[in-house]
Amino acid sequence: MNIQRLYDTDFNAWIQQHILLLKESRLNELDTTHLIEELEGMAKRDERELKNRLEVLIMHLLKWHYQTEQRSSSWQGSIKEQRRKIARLLKDAPSLKNKISDAINDIYSDATTWASEETGLAKEYFPSECLYTSEQLLNEDFYP
Repeated sequence: MNIQRLYDTDFNAWIQQHILLLKESRLNELDTTHLIEELEGMAKRDERELKNRLEVLIMHLLKWHYQTEQRSSSWQGSIKEQRRKIARLLKDAPSLKNKISDAINDIYSDATTWASEETGLAKEYFPSECLYTSEQLLNEDFYP
């Protein structure tokens, strides 16, 4: 079967075939177009996960910071969980550390929108830029 066609009909078999081709150094037989697409997709997936985790973390930190009377163990648990998952992601993909600042800038507005919806506070109540550094966000002892 044509390896490019296999990509569309049986993705797992396509992967297994590529593993075999790579192990046997049969590089000229690789479906490079799809292989490049899949590798780029894997990198984007990790970046999306980092952004998603940072968004949830920042949203809960904003709630913690601006609604002190509403603080709960649930918020604290979510903050801890996001930090653990981000730490694990950074351990598996250390190069993502270089993307944290850009990720914060990308998702901060969404985090404030979410915090506004959950707290009932106007979005303008929250700072227009993230007050927390990446070091603070990842520090398990930091609570604003």
